[in-house]
Amino acid sequence: MRALPRGTDLPVLLPVAPRRAAPGGQAGRLRARHGAWLALALLAALAVGEAQAGPGEDSIVAAILRWTPLLGQGFALNVAMSFIAMTVGTAAGTLLGLCQISLMPPVRGSSRFVTQFFRNAPWLVLLFYCMLLLPFELRIGGVVIPLPGWVKATFGLSLPVMANMSEIVRGAVQSIPFGQWESAESLAFTRRQTLWMIILPQCVKRMLPPWMNLYAILVVGTPLCSIVGVNEAMTLTNDALAAEARRELLVPMYLYLLLWFFLYCYPIALWTGRLERRFAVDA
Repeated sequence: MRALPRGTDLPVLLPVAPRRAAPGGQAGRLRARHGAWLALALLAALAVGEAQAGPGEDSIVAAILRWTPLLGQGFALNVAMSFIAMTVGTAAGTLLGLCQISLMPPVRGSSRFVTQFFRNAPWLVLLFYCMLLLPFELRIGGVVIPLPGWVKATFGLSLPVMANMSEIVRGAVQSIPFGQWESAESLAFTRRQTLWMIILPQCVKRMLPPWMNLYAILVVGTPLCSIVGVNEAMTLTNDALAAEARRELLVPMYLYLLLWFFLYCYPIALWTGRLERRFAVDA
């Protein structure tokens, strides 16, 4: 065998390159500097607006503070809709995801079709369908249950959440090594016992970070409901601008609302990054 030159290392003996992870998570995740830039943009818009304000008019800051309680009510509706849609979508998506790994081909095929259909359907189209096709009230016996617009819009938002949650559950279950299924089978566990007692408890830490990312996406998607007439924060912001009838208030008001969404979603992004680092699963 021909000897290698001195100083030459065998490739198979080289140490494995350490995995490099960007500090703070993924490159596209919210960071504190994004909030600082947004705050600076808001201050600049306020300064420009004050310069454009006519004599005798209220200051831009005073106008924004006057409408803040109303905007807070609208933002509270955004948060409530996101909570309800996430709860409904998580419950339905978990069941749908488990159906995707069913051993029965009809169940597996139909659940995959439903998942892909709602996962790739535009959110706004689903909102329009729910707002126009669902009734304004339900009659159960002699009881009339009203269905306001925000309830129908919340149901429309829960459909894509259900589909994405289905994929999260399916991916988490299939990421568990198959040897655990075989080990459970050798111990006389049924498939249901294996799934609920062994597989799903391990899937929780794998599903939690993407589930939180999905919730953050849902929160920033709730302003779509303003297009279908729901009185959430974006709709009330437009109403405030129409009532003020001041064009110099346009950019500051929207930046102000955007800052609210950032302050709500930024802690979610921080917590998601910590969970991803804590629950990192090596391939």
